[in-house]
Amino acid sequence: MATHKELKLAALEKFAIGFHADFRFGSINALILIVLCLAGMVSHLAAFGFDLEVVYTMVVTALGMAILLRISQVWEAVVILTTVAAILTFLRHRPESWILVTAVVVAGLAAPSFQVAYQWEKAVLLRFGRFLRLRGSGVFILLPVIDKVANYVDQRIRVTDFNAETTLTKDTVPVNVDAIAFWMVWDAQKAVLEVANFENAISLSAQTGLRDAIGKHELAEMLSQRDQLGREIQQVLDAKTNAWGITVQSVEIRDVIIPKGLEDAMSRQAQAERERQSRIILSTAETEIAEKFAAASEYYKDNPSALHLRAMNMVYEGLRKKGSMIIVPSTAVETMGLGALGGLTAFDRIIGQEPEKSAEDSGDKPTPADPEDSAAE
Repeated sequence: MATHKELKLAALEKFAIGFHADFRFGSINALILIVLCLAGMVSHLAAFGFDLEVVYTMVVTALGMAILLRISQVWEAVVILTTVAAILTFLRHRPESWILVTAVVVAGLAAPSFQVAYQWEKAVLLRFGRFLRLRGSGVFILLPVIDKVANYVDQRIRVTDFNAETTLTKDTVPVNVDAIAFWMVWDAQKAVLEVANFENAISLSAQTGLRDAIGKHELAEMLSQRDQLGREIQQVLDAKTNAWGITVQSVEIRDVIIPKGLEDAMSRQAQAERERQSRIILSTAETEIAEKFAAASEYYKDNPSALHLRAMNMVYEGLRKKGSMIIVPSTAVETMGLGALGGLTAFDRIIGQEPEKSAEDSGDKPTPADPEDSAAE
């Protein structure tokens, strides 16, 4: 999480690249200011001898002006601070203060004149309030007081998040939609000179376009066709922002939030739909099975032997496991001879079980003694 100091620095940077600042006062500008003040101090000491009060005055003046210009970043502050510092220096070290006063004035006016634009930036320069030119990355120089950097325009692809809260769809369903837009500035001059705040304009235009798109689509379309909805919003925004020197590359729908009650109703509807589909599939399978049975009956109709063999196989498969029981219609028993087959199978089952039962009986009960053996004893 950002600290309070980091938030203040971020606010200063945002102010420096906005419309309210006249220039950007950074570390290079502070270094130039301090170096020029120290150079004037050294020159004064070389000309008039060492004086600790002079050293103290110039160090405090350089640091104080650097801090105040870093905070203000406008030419009014430069003029006021430079004038006050020069007057105080003159009154404190007169009559030999002309070197110190010159150093303070030159440092105060020259330090903000050196500006640096980063690789991804374009600086929009104004002279006497009129557009002068665009400056790319690198170092460039401003004329003190009369030149102004209207804005440092970031030409990288940027992301803006926006949302539409409690917006009605075409079928009157209230939804909350979150989306993001990817856009970039391709003409810094138009973006700065024709729009008061192009970042805010992009955000508000995207929100308005999202609300319009939601009102033209039903809820089912929004849930299943997010890409199409994003393309529609992107086309509307791009047509509007091209005149500002800005292009919207894409819009993505991140989330569509519907009321909890409607979500439960849609869940029940989906369950009912799945149940309906399962019943349809089951009935379709029954129809296909009936068609296959009807086709098989054509083969068995004029071939009793094949039908009989099929019946025997069915009975065998049913009685193969111990304890199985098959219930068949009496007509099937008469026509296919299942009675004799079932009797033989049952008889075989009984014959197979008798040895096991006799073995169990012989193991459980003691064998009676032979009368002849007892008589012999």
